[in-house]
Amino acid sequence: MGLSLSQLHEAQSALSAPLYADVAGDIGVSFEFFPPKTEKMEETLWSAIQTLAPLGPRFVSVTYGAGGSTRERTHQTVARIVRETGIPAAAHLTCVEATKDEIDQIARDYWDAGVRHIVALRGDPPRAGEKFASHPGGYENAAALTAGLKAIAPFEISVAAYPECHPDSADPQADLDNLKRKIDAGADRAITQFFFSPETFFRFRDAAAAAGIDAEIVPGIMPVSTFAATSRMAAMCNTDVPEWMARLFDGLEDHAAARQLVAATIAAELCRKLYAGGVRQFHFYTLNRAELAYAICHLLGKRPAKAGGTLEAAA
Repeated sequence: MGLSLSQLHEAQSALSAPLYADVAGDIGVSFEFFPPKTEKMEETLWSAIQTLAPLGPRFVSVTYGAGGSTRERTHQTVARIVRETGIPAAAHLTCVEATKDEIDQIARDYWDAGVRHIVALRGDPPRAGEKFASHPGGYENAAALTAGLKAIAPFEISVAAYPECHPDSADPQADLDNLKRKIDAGADRAITQFFFSPETFFRFRDAAAAAGIDAEIVPGIMPVSTFAATSRMAAMCNTDVPEWMARLFDGLEDHAAARQLVAATIAAELCRKLYAGGVRQFHFYTLNRAELAYAICHLLGKRPAKAGGTLEAAA
């Protein structure tokens, strides 16, 4: 996919001017959280939601643990967001360890609770190291799950995309074919796994367009909380971690504030380069922390709404 003249001009400006000087703030953002396990973690989560709510996110999503291990906590968290805030909430839902009837009932419960957006995923095996196998009587993959959800109610559905190829895919073409099946089944958009090179996203966007995928593809952005933890996650999902990142984080294990500044700088620069390439929607994996995502949005010109866009204090 080639860049338009206006995008080329924007790319040139990004290189010749101060990196964030002329960013117009014309971006849309969404944020991902995970359901809290303890009362303290719940306080942290709601503090993060309160901090990010004034930025007017398109939606916030809540993850679903491996093997459906957080099913109830995910439902409770999403239902509370719907009940107590004005933010559209999306619930992650997977195919793992449940029959179609069980998953369909969960979806109906979400609809009844006011949830209109589902992030439909195949899901990871319940035990690390195992190969995925569909549950007897369950949905075999995310495309089938997407079609099943659309048959229940007119959900808005997001699905996953893998710029560096899902570890279980035979090759990048097979991965693209799978993404197209999910879009053809009714998914409204794809949100990518995190990555650290803008060229990785642009190559994937071009390949998806060539494969006939015309749905919105939103880059998933993972600010680095700790380099070791991020490296472990990257290894699990086939994400390349550049050598220069290791050098930048070297020696910062005991310097949390400095590490946070480095993490914000790296992620914001990635977003700025994506912006220069025409990206206007970003999805942030927050790890239930608001500061890094808020700082990056601020650098991209995103500001709190003048009116509304606030969140009542959680009870």
